[in-house]
Amino acid sequence: MGPSLETAAETRFLRMIGADAVGMSTVPEVIVAVHSGMKVLGLSVISNLNLPDNLKPHSLEEIIAVANDATPRLVKLIERVVQEVEVNP
Repeated sequence: MGPSLETAAETRFLRMIGADAVGMSTVPEVIVAVHSGMKVLGLSVISNLNLPDNLKPHSLEEIIAVANDATPRLVKLIERVVQEVEVNP
């Protein structure tokens, strides 16, 4: 259903336990995929920076713009992974 944006409290907690990056909407999607019998490769684009003591709200539009900017590089990466799997199954 994503995206699921992190709250200030979640950001503070995740920093406290040592997290450097968080995929907030990745886990529910992977659970559904695995339940459906799919193999999963997770790739993420870091789309926004959250500093718990200087939390700036991010708009969904800003996050989508960053993701769109990363799309060409991500497509190249996925193409290379698929080619490698085809050559070495």
